[in-house]
Amino acid sequence: MSFPIISAQQAAEYVKDGYNVGFSGFTASGTPKVVPPAIAELAEREHAAGRPFKISMFTGASTNDFVDGALARAKAVNFRTPYQSCKDMRAALNCHEAHYADAHLSELAQKMRYGFFGKLNVAILEVADYNDNGEVVLGTGLGIAPTIVAMADIVILEHNTTINPKLRGFHDVYMPLDPPYRREIPIYKPSDRIGEVVLKIDPKKIVGVVESTNPGHVAPFSPADEVTMRIGANVCDFLAHELRAGRIPKEFLPMQSGVGNVANAVLAGLGENDEIPPFQMYTEVVQDSVLELMKHGKCRFASTCSLSISDEALHDFYENIDFFRDKIVLRPGEISNNPEIVRRLGLITMNTALEADIFGNVNSTHVLGTKMMNGIGGSGDFTRNAYLSIFSCPSVTKGGSISNIVPMASHIDHSEHSVDVIITEQGVADLRGLDPIQRAEKIIDNCANPTYRPLLREYLSMGKGGQTPHTLHAALAFHEEFMNSGNMAATDFSKYAK
Repeated sequence: MSFPIISAQQAAEYVKDGYNVGFSGFTASGTPKVVPPAIAELAEREHAAGRPFKISMFTGASTNDFVDGALARAKAVNFRTPYQSCKDMRAALNCHEAHYADAHLSELAQKMRYGFFGKLNVAILEVADYNDNGEVVLGTGLGIAPTIVAMADIVILEHNTTINPKLRGFHDVYMPLDPPYRREIPIYKPSDRIGEVVLKIDPKKIVGVVESTNPGHVAPFSPADEVTMRIGANVCDFLAHELRAGRIPKEFLPMQSGVGNVANAVLAGLGENDEIPPFQMYTEVVQDSVLELMKHGKCRFASTCSLSISDEALHDFYENIDFFRDKIVLRPGEISNNPEIVRRLGLITMNTALEADIFGNVNSTHVLGTKMMNGIGGSGDFTRNAYLSIFSCPSVTKGGSISNIVPMASHIDHSEHSVDVIITEQGVADLRGLDPIQRAEKIIDNCANPTYRPLLREYLSMGKGGQTPHTLHAALAFHEEFMNSGNMAATDFSKYAK
C-alpha cells in the first residue's frame, strides 16, 4: 500500500485535545520539525475559539524548539515526560502551567508498555526513508520510537529529505520482551548488534507522510575555558592513576559521558593522554569530540542513542559516513541506557552535577532545590550501575557567588551510595570506602573553592553527633543566603549557633 502525502496542517488535525502523543528522537536529533509547530498552531486556533486543547507528550529525552518550544508557547501541553531542555518548556513546568514527571530515560518506554500512562493515541516520527511495507529508516536519534509505534493507534511519518539515506545500517532496533517473559539482553561488548536496521511499523497504522526539508539546527558547544579544561585534566589524571594502580583493567573499560562543555573537555583530554589506551563507548549521546577521537584512533567504537552533534560535525559525518559505518551503532534509549548492560560491561561513567554536598550527595536537576533545570536524564541509569561513577562540576558559578559544593544538597538525584568520585577544577575527591566525615573532609579539601572551604569546615564542626553530622537548622544556609543577598560567601553560621 502507498501512504498518502499530507501537509503538516493535515497531520495536526489527527491530534485532539487530551491525546497522548509520542515523538521520535533523542535530544534534537531525530526529532520531528514540521508537524509539532502545526499542532501548536492548531492549539492556538482552538484556544482563540474558546475551546480547550492540550496534549500529553512522551519523548526519548529532550527535543528541540520545534517540539518543546512551539508547544509550550502555544500553551498546548498538559503533561510532559521524561526530560526537557527548552527555556519555554522549563518556564511552563516551573509555574505549573504544564505537569512534569522527571524520569530515568531507560525506564519510560517499558513503563509506557506496562500501561502506567494509559493508551497512546498518536506517534510522530522523523524518518530518513520508508517503504510501503512500513519499514522505516530512522534519523540520528532513536529514543522511544519502537515503543510508540507499537502502542500508538495511528502513526504519522515526517520524511526529512535532508537526512542522508546512507544512514541506513547504523541503527540496531530492538525492543525487549516485558516481564515475566523478558530474557537477558545479549550485548556483551559495545559493538554487538542484536536487532534490525529498520523499524517495522504496521502499515495500517500509518495515516500519512509529511515531507520535510527542515534540517534543524544544533549549535556547537562553547569552546572549553580554563575551568572546564582543568576539570577535564583532573578526570584524565585520575583515570590514568587508576589504570597504573590496576583498579582499571589494562585493556581499559567502555566509557559513558554526559552532555556539555565539561564532557567534551574530558573526552578531549582522554584523547591527548598517552597513558589512556584506545577505548570504546557505551553511552546515550555522541558529541562532536567523539567523532574527532575516532578520526585519531582513540575511540574505536561508540554505541549510542543519538548523534547529538553540531551542524558542522553532522556535515562532516555525512561526508565521511563510510569511515564511521563500522564505528557507530544507534540504539533505542532503553537499550543504550539499560542498567543490566551498564553493569555487565563495567562502564566508567562521567556525568555533571549542578551541586554536590560535603557528604557526597548530588543534585543534577533543581536550581536552589525548587526550579527544574532539565531533568535527571540518563545519569541515574549509568551512575547506579557503573564500575566507577564520576561526577564533575565547577567549584563555583555566577562569578563565585554560588558554591557548587554545599553543606546539604537542596535536592538529591544521586545519593552518596551511587557516587564514587567528585571532581572540580580544584581537584579530585575519591569517596570509595570512606565514612561520611571522611568524605566531607576529602570533598572540602580537594573540590571546594578556597573561598568556601572555611565556611564548609565551620558547618562540619557544628555537627553534634550522629554518623552524618548535619546541623539541620543550618543545612541550607548557603541557599538561604543566596536568596537573601545574592552571594553564598556571605553566609554567617554564627547566627545558627545554639
